[in-house]
Amino acid sequence: MNPESLLAALPGVAIAPEAIQVLPDARAYRNCLLERIAAATRRIVIVALYLQEDEAGQEVLDALYQAKAARPALEITVVVDWFRARRGLLGAGRQPGNAAWYQAQRQLRGLEVAIHGVPVQTRELFGVLHLKGSIIDDCVLYTGASLNNVYLHRFDRYRLDRYHLFESAALADAMAGLVQRLLHPTATPRLDLPPAPAPRGLRGDIRRLRARLRRMAYEVPAAPGEPCLRVVPLLGVGRGNPLNRSLCALLAAARSQIVISTPYFNPPRVVMREIDHALDRGVRIELIVGHRTANDFYIAPGEPFSASGALPYLYEDNLRTFARRRHTAIACGQLVVRIWNDPGHTFHAKGVWVDQRYSLLTGNNLNPRGFNLDLENGLLIDDPLGQWLVPRAVELEGIRRHAPQIAAASDLGEKAEHPKDVRKFLRRLRYSRLEPLIKRVL
Repeated sequence: MNPESLLAALPGVAIAPEAIQVLPDARAYRNCLLERIAAATRRIVIVALYLQEDEAGQEVLDALYQAKAARPALEITVVVDWFRARRGLLGAGRQPGNAAWYQAQRQLRGLEVAIHGVPVQTRELFGVLHLKGSIIDDCVLYTGASLNNVYLHRFDRYRLDRYHLFESAALADAMAGLVQRLLHPTATPRLDLPPAPAPRGLRGDIRRLRARLRRMAYEVPAAPGEPCLRVVPLLGVGRGNPLNRSLCALLAAARSQIVISTPYFNPPRVVMREIDHALDRGVRIELIVGHRTANDFYIAPGEPFSASGALPYLYEDNLRTFARRRHTAIACGQLVVRIWNDPGHTFHAKGVWVDQRYSLLTGNNLNPRGFNLDLENGLLIDDPLGQWLVPRAVELEGIRRHAPQIAAASDLGEKAEHPKDVRKFLRRLRYSRLEPLIKRVL
């Protein structure tokens, strides 16, 4: 099946253009989320990598408990990654994790706000819950953001993401339905109730859960016969999944333009291959990538170094190599590379825009880990009639605002300019021959 036919056959939900709203920034998303929670009447399903114990996380959890107290019949489910909830922040030493906070809050409130942990693999290193999209009554709030101070711009710093609001009962039902089918009494334990099971005791349940996930899909109507604006929800876990196939089909279907945004430049081979095929076809490609200092793993000079602090430089090295090998395309303007940098803030916007028709929203980092290990999803907006071009263009211009174009790979600097600790770590990594393996799990 050619890529155009594959995309056209994907089942999706027909939607009016005015039913899709792009929220401009993290503060607008936080306000919208809190307002929608306060107004909910039937159901709230919050899905995120984590709900953090900080001021913004407390604000969200307070809103959920207040909504439950006001309307006891309201069904509230929060779904987060099981491993992430049971550990502290990277580099912060031993901490009880957010699960202890969830339990303390439940004991304090005495209300039923169920918080489930989903273990996608037997170890966090080999896969996490990376589903996105929260459902409140008949609307879907879709973003790659988790729930903490930086993602929600609670104080001075923000982490830029993408924020979309869909008013669609069919889409909300499909996404809530998948979450309900995902949850399992033993495989996805309650984190707000003690005692938490030991990781070793969950291994069998986790393997069965992952096998079941491979067979799962969003239940939506068949593709409509007439061209119309529609939203296609896609699920992805493991190699060759529907999200991966659709993403590659998007790149293969491009005839004039591709825009790719990712905070971490580490594309899998299949994506790199489709990029090069598109360049060969004469397609104009634009990459928007976060500057190393806009990476959430970045460690400023003078702060204690850890291995994770080398990751921004590794991503930068990947991009520099990519740009050097395609210097001719950059010089003639066919390949545009933009580096997002708003000093003091971080970058987390992910997605793909193809021609003037397709827009993919996803939490997938478009890297080997996202393609092979994590549980991912995405919403593909298919706009064959050009009904949603203005909001699409406005969002893209907003992402480009702090992303100037580079003229050549040399604009990214040189490896010799990396801090001494980073150079030492990356040199050891290369000599150990572990670099290819490391890149697969980043």
